[in-house]
Amino acid sequence: MAANEYRSYLRNHFEMETGQPRFHAAQSTAPTYRSFIFGTLAVIGLLQVASSVAILLHLTGYLREVDISSTQQKPLEEIRTEPYLADALKDQRKRTKCPKKREVIPEAHLPIRGPIDFSNTEDQKTVMIHWSNEYGRLKKIKYNDGRILVEKGGLYYVYAKTCFRHYLQSAADVKQPDVSNAQLIQYVYHEKHTQSTIKPILLMKSGSTMRWDDKHYNMYCVQQGRGIHLSQGDGIFVNVSNSWLLDPEPEGSYFGALKLGTSNELC
Repeated sequence: MAANEYRSYLRNHFEMETGQPRFHAAQSTAPTYRSFIFGTLAVIGLLQVASSVAILLHLTGYLREVDISSTQQKPLEEIRTEPYLADALKDQRKRTKCPKKREVIPEAHLPIRGPIDFSNTEDQKTVMIHWSNEYGRLKKIKYNDGRILVEKGGLYYVYAKTCFRHYLQSAADVKQPDVSNAQLIQYVYHEKHTQSTIKPILLMKSGSTMRWDDKHYNMYCVQQGRGIHLSQGDGIFVNVSNSWLLDPEPEGSYFGALKLGTSNELC
């Protein structure tokens, strides 16, 4: 009896196959719960990424706006250069600025004075050349009796050029001078105003002994130049030998001096 009741309690195999399964609600709820959890996590992750990107873009734009606004408030000079560099450039401009009033540089350029006596062939000694101050140029320098006189002391460049020429005279009765051994020498002297009793100092000497053919036109030039320190009141002059052979053209024979100015004077 008890065994029959137990067997009737148990389901047969057909009922087990066709009947509704036990605990079906629990089996259908588990997959849905897992999907819900995974979807929630995915949505949370996307929201975190989106919020991070939005915060980064917002901070970047804010920093850029702050940089631009602060740059616009600064002066242009402060943006381009540092304060100490700007001060250095200002000091450099002040140092290189030229004075408003430019000082006149002392100079002299004098052509030879004519006429020259070409008949005085016997004069073989050296003589001082006289120059034409009327057709020359003098600036803060004086001229007197063949001498250039310095008004302002300093370093000067002194130069001199003399040309000698000889050609056959057309007149038949004119005695032709002997120029087969003519010494053509140019001397430049420095005369100190503080030592008037002392012999002038020879600065430059140049020339040649020419052997000319008196049947043709002949010419020879001497040119010299050098720097020398001259004091106020000092004089310089030029002597030559055989002065009767000098070329009277101003382009061939001239004498001059130029003060070598400082950077302020040449500005």
